[in-house]
Amino acid sequence: MVKEATNTEIQGILFNSKDYFEQFIPQFSIDCVIFGFHDNELKVLLSKLPKLDYWSVQGGFIQKEEDIDIAAVRILKDLTSLDNIYLKQFQTFGKAKRSEYSYAIKQVLKEQNIDFDAIPFLQQRFISIGYYSLVDFQKVTPSVNLYFESSAWHDINKLPPLIFDHTEMIGTALETLRQTLDYQLIGFNLMPETFTMKELQRLYETILGEPLKRNNFQEKILNLNILERLEKQFTGGAHKAPYLYCFKTVSKKSI
Repeated sequence: MVKEATNTEIQGILFNSKDYFEQFIPQFSIDCVIFGFHDNELKVLLSKLPKLDYWSVQGGFIQKEEDIDIAAVRILKDLTSLDNIYLKQFQTFGKAKRSEYSYAIKQVLKEQNIDFDAIPFLQQRFISIGYYSLVDFQKVTPSVNLYFESSAWHDINKLPPLIFDHTEMIGTALETLRQTLDYQLIGFNLMPETFTMKELQRLYETILGEPLKRNNFQEKILNLNILERLEKQFTGGAHKAPYLYCFKTVSKKSI
């Protein structure tokens, strides 16, 4: 059974190259882009580096005897306390010059009187495996860990300065989310148990960033065969009450 490293243990490993190479796969990491949706707002969860106005997506290293998907779940839970959410791998990031974006890391270490050049693994080329998910941000309280000063939700259109190639990473994750939304929607489990077609359309419009024609949207969604129309109708409006829908019962297993 693989022993799970705690934050304290990992922090020690980060500043001891020998321990790092013994426990983790060298030069490989995982980054999780967590999107949050609520009340027609789309945000992304970021963590702020200490003493600097630089932010990062959630990430960590892969233990040598650990499956990649299991590592992604462990890293996300360790950094955010999020559990049992739908994670999907979307792309590997491996540009040869990724290390050139290390200015923010160097500044953080300098503030803490730590010599960047004395930590060899930080100077190596890292290949990062990207995962994304979509959650209701009202149900998630960002937590603070040993590496970051704070964590917070940011509007997807108003991102702060990010380290490395994380701006590109978020953009790629968002495009993947938009392209696969039809097939991942049930797994994200964002809608209430019953909902109207209009409520579902608003979710789509927020994520896609554009308005949709009602008739076209309804036809498309019904053709996906993922919804069940209920006999009970919505009773909150003065006009003809719209039908309520629910998702058909399917497995919502993550990854």
